[in-house]
Amino acid sequence: MNQAFTTQLNQGIAELVIAKPPVNALDSQEWHALARQIEVLGANPDVRVIVIRAEGRGFCAGVDIKELDKYPERIVEVNAGNYATFKAVHRNPVPVIVAVHGFVLGGGIGITGAADIVVASDCATFALPEVDRGAMGGGAHLQRLFPVQKVRYLFFTGDSIGAPEALQYGFIERIVSKDQLRETALGIAAKIAEKSPGMIRIAKEALNGIEDGNLEDKYRWEQGFTMQAYSSPDSAETRRAFVEKRDAKF
Repeated sequence: MNQAFTTQLNQGIAELVIAKPPVNALDSQEWHALARQIEVLGANPDVRVIVIRAEGRGFCAGVDIKELDKYPERIVEVNAGNYATFKAVHRNPVPVIVAVHGFVLGGGIGITGAADIVVASDCATFALPEVDRGAMGGGAHLQRLFPVQKVRYLFFTGDSIGAPEALQYGFIERIVSKDQLRETALGIAAKIAEKSPGMIRIAKEALNGIEDGNLEDKYRWEQGFTMQAYSSPDSAETRRAFVEKRDAKF
């Protein structure tokens, strides 16, 4: 099992837990491993629903900026791993519930935006600071959570929005205290797991089919701009400043 996450299966509910201190930021290989594991769970006939949650200070801080600062050429593999993970969630044959707490950043937004149901702790905050990291991407997934103008505000400014304020936008099914988060997510999962697994899988495919546009195609479009951004010296400066814990200079 990959050390960045663990999985367990109980009564049709697959629970995948991200646990990579200090901030659950995954490197290129870990994103690929996560995608494969989510695909494996969905292909298992004993799995009726998947719950993704995390341990530690927050849900997921996205990609490992230190890796990309040291090996900028790995952006291709990071992009591929992100794409595969978000697709594995969105196109999974079974419903995927995410239970988020603390920071939900970058790739954490991608997982959350790709999911079917979102449960949040009252301490959860959502942000997509890609501009401040010299990258692009995630806007398509953020737009499954927030309306267009709010997405642009969040993307351009890098500001975060807390779960209580975000509740008004309708994507959060339930807000609970952090100590009730796992129990709440598993409770919803148990309700789904009681249904006909065949009918639920048909329902998941049908609901994906009636969405406006193609989420994966939109994300691939964005990723092309990530490559464009990475060719800029400003992009390298943002990552170097992050590693050196200073303000970027342009």
